[in-house]
Amino acid sequence: MTGPDTPLDLGFLGFERGARLLVDRALRAVPVGGRVEVTGGDPVLGVHLRAWARRRGHRFAVVADRSATWTLERGPAELQRWQGAERAGGPGVDGIVDRPPARWGLAARGALVEPGGPDTGFDIDRREVVWADLAPRLYAHAAAAQWDPATAVDWAATPADPVPADVEAAVVQVMTYLVENEQAALVVPAGLLARVHPHFREVQQLLAVQAADEARHMEVFTRRAMLHGGPMGTSSAGGRSSLATLLAEPDFSLASFLLSVLGEGSFLALLGFLEQHAPDPVTARITHLARVDEARHVAFGVAHLEHQSTLDPTLRGALRTAIERRHDALVDTAGLNADVFDALVLLAAGSWAPEAIARGYDRVQELHHAMDEGRRQRLARLGFPPDEAAELSALHTRNFM
Repeated sequence: MTGPDTPLDLGFLGFERGARLLVDRALRAVPVGGRVEVTGGDPVLGVHLRAWARRRGHRFAVVADRSATWTLERGPAELQRWQGAERAGGPGVDGIVDRPPARWGLAARGALVEPGGPDTGFDIDRREVVWADLAPRLYAHAAAAQWDPATAVDWAATPADPVPADVEAAVVQVMTYLVENEQAALVVPAGLLARVHPHFREVQQLLAVQAADEARHMEVFTRRAMLHGGPMGTSSAGGRSSLATLLAEPDFSLASFLLSVLGEGSFLALLGFLEQHAPDPVTARITHLARVDEARHVAFGVAHLEHQSTLDPTLRGALRTAIERRHDALVDTAGLNADVFDALVLLAAGSWAPEAIARGYDRVQELHHAMDEGRRQRLARLGFPPDEAAELSALHTRNFM
């Protein structure tokens, strides 16, 4: 025991209304063995003080010759609780460690982590696997660029000329196809997000916004498909098989590569095509907004893999194997839904005139070439030589995503 007792008068404040905060503060101000004399008029204060002191490792005593007065002696257990505690890196990006231990779990980066907590199951826990220096800036941009389908799109906007029924059916078919693909594009980052160690919070945040983007795309594409009351279009077995291979890839980098660099990269060209040939302002608007979001997803995928390729010389071999494995798995499927292909031709044609259909067909072939060129460029950024980039781009799924 050291020094005189420190007085603390709580008045009529009870533990259930915050008295604990004042008692804890008073004890922190005295050394181990120091005492605080507590006075208070709350009728159950003594009961609460006794239980709280036992739980925190302090000594409790009733002052015999005074009513409603107790002493608390600060014990060593509270200090021992933090022996062996460690900082979980630093709060900023410069405080990120290469491999945060599982025992840090959900602790905020930079927090003082008490020992003895549970080990968590975040298996994506290496900086070289998950990090990209661009992630914080992309998240900030993504958070600022969120848009509300109810206000960002004028759903009552009408084209200068009425949309023919068969062209409207083509729009519905393409929207049905887009919803199907966006559902896969939501599930993949959502699944990865649950596995990323929270120490890499900027990547978690970015994946969360990416999933929110895809949820919003699903909403607007579904709403456009149903805008005039028609039924949804068709869903091919081959298309669903292609998307299922994305869901089956457990590796973070390979999943990001197949989805963002190749799949969503190809969709950038598709969404630009749909905006250009949209028969109505609503279709043009939603494909434009979705394309801006998708460009951000592709940028993260490329930046992440560029970062990892500088650390892992075997990465390009793994990427090549992933493309070939997916191609082999889908070699017997039909590829792009024929109804989707025909719908794209009609949208680009604008009419059923033979010369218009020929023009629409040529434009869809140009779309394929644009997708291929985009994939080649992104593969080149990851270090593939031109001939290998061309070979691998040709192996990409015919379902686009």
